[in-house]
Amino acid sequence: MRVHFIAIGGSAMHNLAMALHNKGYIVSGSDDEIFEPSKSRLRSLGLLPASEGWDVSHITKELDAVILGMHAKADNPELLKAKELGLKIFSYPEYLYEQSKDKKRIVIGGSHGKTTITAMVLHVLRIAGVDCDYMVGAQLEGFDVMVRLSKKAGVMIFEGDEYLTSPIDSRPKFHLYKPDVALLSGVAWDHINVFPTFGNYVEQFSEFIRQISKGGTLIYCADDETLCRISPEEGKDLRLIPYSVPEYFIMDGVSSLIENGKAYPLKVFGRHNLMNLNGARWICRELGVADELFLTAIGSFTGASKRLELVAENSSTRVYKDFAHAPSKVRASLKAVREQYPSKNIAACLELHTYSSLSKEFLAQYNGSLDAADVPIVYFSPHAIMLKRLPPITAEQVMVGFGNPRLEVYTDSRELSSRLLQTDWRNSVLLLMSSGDYDGIDLKVLANSITG
Repeated sequence: MRVHFIAIGGSAMHNLAMALHNKGYIVSGSDDEIFEPSKSRLRSLGLLPASEGWDVSHITKELDAVILGMHAKADNPELLKAKELGLKIFSYPEYLYEQSKDKKRIVIGGSHGKTTITAMVLHVLRIAGVDCDYMVGAQLEGFDVMVRLSKKAGVMIFEGDEYLTSPIDSRPKFHLYKPDVALLSGVAWDHINVFPTFGNYVEQFSEFIRQISKGGTLIYCADDETLCRISPEEGKDLRLIPYSVPEYFIMDGVSSLIENGKAYPLKVFGRHNLMNLNGARWICRELGVADELFLTAIGSFTGASKRLELVAENSSTRVYKDFAHAPSKVRASLKAVREQYPSKNIAACLELHTYSSLSKEFLAQYNGSLDAADVPIVYFSPHAIMLKRLPPITAEQVMVGFGNPRLEVYTDSRELSSRLLQTDWRNSVLLLMSSGDYDGIDLKVLANSITG
């Protein structure tokens, strides 16, 4: 099979390219810009394009498929040539379905927690010796790639993203996977640049439920009001399994599950992570993993990348980074840290980086989200707003949106770094939340300076 990737450098795209190469396909690709670590990983397999840019000579009748990434535009010259030649053109999720249509498909979706749940499932399945293919949205410890495609595995695990499929296909990605077993972790309005109302956003999850195979299984969070409404409405022909938080306790900074009178210590913490864990347990049950094996295996799970990830620590200080950016995620992560470290001073520093978070109309959704922090801080970059072609926002509007008179707002990353480095962090936890990088701040260097 000969497959060409348009925009091969993307995080998801280059992992799919590597997976197909490992499966024995002949893979080529192009992109107008490729960053690390994609560049080095593609180069290691001989898949890095010889030069950056688009070249229609890559598109020939010999290609069996062209895979189009979100980074490409609808008028991409290679895409236009592929259409002209009548080649089979797939989006990233379409091709994943194509590769898994004869397998049992398990899709994990939701506005929050889907990467962590997928990572938990894969961690346990590896220990249990269950062979599976997978696609996950983050680099996981112990896994070389984010996508695995094999000829033998009878199961494929998907992280199901609700964002758009491709520049020429406005369907959410998770509508294309047609699961046999699905999990939904929660619904909290996000991506307002694509889904302008909460009702419109919820409809994407209703449609996802309708796409589950007849007689299939839907596992859903019983603590989510929206899911408790739409799951029975849309899932009349499905087996419905609600889940919630398992029994647990915290002692000496360690969270432990309680099952049949026995304690199972964990490396992760936070009520939302324990909720995620219970969802993962149901998926593993569907694949024949006994509870005792699951509980033993999950004890060594250290978390998905950038999900309450410990960056640095000393005897009295800890620095965590977290991917939280939507209001519900911010609240959950901060609540987890507060619960885990009740006697410590908690500083929460949130970067507004997504289209939604940088929208003046959306800021009110963050009201109260940082109130649990002793030191609440928000950073945003006016330059990022300009690049996203959004109307400017002000520090005053951010203050009003968060509704917290103690809030500190920064728009210059150097001033933010200075503020953090000049603070006495004894008996404290610093939680850095962002889907970006605070305009180039090296969080590892920052954290080591704070704890060193």
